[in-house]
Parts: sequence; structure tokens; C-alpha cells
Amino acid sequence: MRNPSVRAFQDFSTGAACLNKSFIYNYTYRKNQTHISFPYLSLTSFSCRCSATMAAEEKQMQKFDVEKAASLMKELRNNYNSRKTKSYEWRMSQIQSIANMIEEKEEEIIEAIHKDLSKPPFETFISEISMTKSSCKLALKELKYWMKPEKAKTSLTTYPSSAEIISEPLGVVLVISTWNYPFLLSLDPVIGAIAAGNAVVLKPSEIAPATSSLLAKLLEDYVDNSAVRVVEGAVAETSALLEQKWDKILYTGSPRVGRIVMAAAAKHLTPVILELGGKSPAVVDSTINLQVTTRRIIAGKWMANNGQACIGVDYIITTKDFAPKLIDSLRNELKEFFGKNPMESKDLSRIVNPFHFARLASLLDEDKVSDKIVYGGQRDEKQLKIAPTILLDVPDDSTIMKEEIFGPLLPIVTVEKIEDSFDVIKSKPKPLAAYFFSDDEQMKKEFVQNISAGGIVFNDTIVHTTVSSLPFGGVGESGMGSYHGKFSFDAFSHKKAVLYRSFNGDSTTRYPPYTAEKQKLLRALFNGNIFGLLLALIGWSRD
Repeated sequence: MRNPSVRAFQDFSTGAACLNKSFIYNYTYRKNQTHISFPYLSLTSFSCRCSATMAAEEKQMQKFDVEKAASLMKELRNNYNSRKTKSYEWRMSQIQSIANMIEEKEEEIIEAIHKDLSKPPFETFISEISMTKSSCKLALKELKYWMKPEKAKTSLTTYPSSAEIISEPLGVVLVISTWNYPFLLSLDPVIGAIAAGNAVVLKPSEIAPATSSLLAKLLEDYVDNSAVRVVEGAVAETSALLEQKWDKILYTGSPRVGRIVMAAAAKHLTPVILELGGKSPAVVDSTINLQVTTRRIIAGKWMANNGQACIGVDYIITTKDFAPKLIDSLRNELKEFFGKNPMESKDLSRIVNPFHFARLASLLDEDKVSDKIVYGGQRDEKQLKIAPTILLDVPDDSTIMKEEIFGPLLPIVTVEKIEDSFDVIKSKPKPLAAYFFSDDEQMKKEFVQNISAGGIVFNDTIVHTTVSSLPFGGVGESGMGSYHGKFSFDAFSHKKAVLYRSFNGDSTTRYPPYTAEKQKLLRALFNGNIFGLLLALIGWSRD
């Protein structure tokens, strides 16, 4: 019987598209269309295709169905059961091959990502290539230590004994990636899964087709295909994969699709890591270095894939008195970074596709929002470009303040006192990241104590993702589970508890009949009462 949650995934896509009988996300975008009635899904592909092309692609995509997904799973399961992926040597060789691949194919990777997003080459190098290299380098350096059993303390009740915690691979895992950082967010979890000794299937995002195709080609050439595979496609392929029983699924994308992935996994009791998103705020106090603050906010917004980043600054909260100074500073720094006409800047990514362009345009065109623009707002539908745009005090019930923006639009919310920002943040679902700019140490402590978020950064944005000793993950609607560095290894490992005992030290006190003397001894033992235990052993009684 077909998994009902996967059927819901397909039905949901049908209701959204109303176009495609095979449930593949292909949308015809009309030039004059400004209102988007179907929901935003970060997993889907919204591209302009003629009907003949769509039909051809449907036929091609339908080739990977549930039967083929089951066959792939069986093959990978058999190869995993051969124990080849568990060896230290295999894991090291695969990670080294990925590192070699990145080094040797850097130009091709940059070109593919530029085709998909027009992402500036240097931004790609910093945020995708360099960070993926770092993940490989760390795993190669630390893997032997990560794999080493961890000694554990034992209790008096098991004396004499020893114990350890062994990290063992989960089995065959699935990574469903996203399009905004299509290289990093595909390979980073794959590196962790391989380091932990798993067989892994990667499903890259169809919204970044050039990168998806390149990943499929390169991984086929560089890694062991008996244990590491790439499945390209859209909803039909993802649905077929979700029908299978995986040992873990990591999904990066929208909360709406995250729920569907989680429901599909629940049928098989498959654990999941959901890396979602949300409205990540930046609170700006007046006790700051204004220029540095402004530049770092720009870095965490427009220099992060032009706002198309799950940890990007979604909105700013500052005081009414300080807002004019902050806006002036943002204007000045944006002009310095991207020129007087940012639409011509080569240092800004474009919007990924027509659907998301129209979605963002609809946020700006909403009643009581369009007149709140204080900077930017220019658009070029043909080039899929929207200039960095700042809005001041948009209504709290507007769509732009309810949904994750995921684009170059930045609302500024003003409050009377900076402490009031806490209530604004807590009125929304828990974000993936929260940023606080202030030199007030007491305020920093209160922010940490009062704000629940996947991660918190003071006086900067997004850089916490470069710190391998920190976990990356959400909380509440921004996600569950985490990875990065050793946390990636742990995410794809089972921590197996092992207790070793000999046949010595066996006491009759453990076994029936439980006499009064035995009960005294056992009570003292389980209560950790050493003095009482000694008294019980010598037979002393208060009676």
C-alpha cells in the first residue's frame, strides 16, 4: 500500500500546480501574473517550459518510480551489509575523493552554481567550495578519533565491570538537499554520513538543475557507487524515495514540505533531521559601532545569495529613535558595495526562478506594504533581479511579516525600548538564527535566556556556520536535529552502549529468595548508601 503521507505530498503538488498529472512541479509562469495563489514550496521547481518539453521531461522523470527506488535500496542495503562502508579505510578514501573532486573541479562547480543562481564566483568560493573543503579536511583529520569507542563510567551495582559507547553507522540514509546553496548543503551532510560509515543516497534540488547534474556526474566519477548514489528529479522521484525504509533522512527546505517528509518517515519509524528556516531577526541596539553593524547585516542578507538563505537576516528590530540612523547607514553601505544602480551589480545573485520572483513581488505589492519602502524596490522581471530593498514598519499582519521572506527584502520593525524586541521575536515561531548587536553585556545575557533559536550570534551574522565545533540546526518550526563537524558524524551514528562483565563477583544477594538481610543489602546498594551497605554486610541492625 502506498504511504499516505507521500500521496499527500503528491496531492499537495497537484493542488499547487493544477497542471501536471504526474505531480511534477512544472509551472507555466504568465508575464502579467502578480498574485500567487498556490503555496511556496522550497523543494519544487517552477520554470517556464513549453508543453512539449514538459511532456518529454515527465516521461523521462517517470522512469525512476517506486519499484526502481526499492531496487536501489535493496542494492545499497546488501552492499552496506557486506560491511565495506564500516572500515576506517573506506571512509577515509571516500572523503579524500570528495576533497580531490572539489579541488580538481572547482571551476565547473562555480560555473554550474552561476548558471542556477548567477551567484558571484567569489561568494560561491567562500560559502560553498571553501566550507565543503573544510568539512572534508576536518573529517580526514579527526575521523580516527571520532570512531574511537568512548569509555563510560560504571556503577557499584555492576562491579566489577567496564563500559564503552561505540559509534556505529545507522545503515542506508537519504539526504534531500535544497537549491540555495546547492553544493554545500548537498555534500556537507553526505560527508558526515560517509564519515559515520553509512551508505547514502543524495537527492539534489531540481531547482538548481546545473548543480544537480554536475553533482550526479562528479560523484559517479569520484566515489564508490556501490554505496553512494545520486538520484536526480523532482517530486515523482522524491516521492518514490520516501516510500522506502531508510535508517535516517536529512531534509533541507521549507517547513511545509518538512512536515510531509516527516510524515513519510513516520510510517517506517525513520528518524529525521529537518533543516528548515523561519524568520531570523537581527536586533540592533544603539550601543554599537554603526558602520560595522551595518556591513555585517548586509553580509548576512544581500551577500548571502541576495537574501535567499535560511540563516539570512529576515527582519531587523530597533528603536524608533535609532531607526533613521540605521537606515541612512544601510543606504550608504549598500551604495558602496553594489553601486548606485544595484541592478547592474555583478556581486548580487539573481532570484532563482520566475515563481520566486513573482512571490517576492507579491510581498511588495500587498496593500499597506508598497508604501513602506524607504530604499530600493527596483525589479527586472526578465533578468529575475530585485534590488536590495528596505521597508520601515510594515503591518505585523502583512504576509512579509508572517512568512520567511527568502529574498532581498528587509523590513525594519521599530519598538520603544530594545527590550520590547524580545516579545516581537517570541510572537513568531522559533527562528533558525537570531542576531543581536549590542555592547550591553546584561542585555546579551537576557537575550540568551529569553530567546529560543537554532543559534544565536552577537554582533555579527551567519558566521556561526563556519565554526565546526558548534552544531547547526533548528528548533520548533525551524527544524530538528543538527549537524556540522563532529555533529554530522554523530547525526548519522547510533551510540551503542556496551557493558563488559566477567563471571567473577556474582553474589547470591541478587537472587531469590529475598530474605530480610538480602533486602537490606540491596536497598543500601541501590540507594548508593555505602555506610548502610557496610552495616548490612556485617549484619548490624538498628532493631
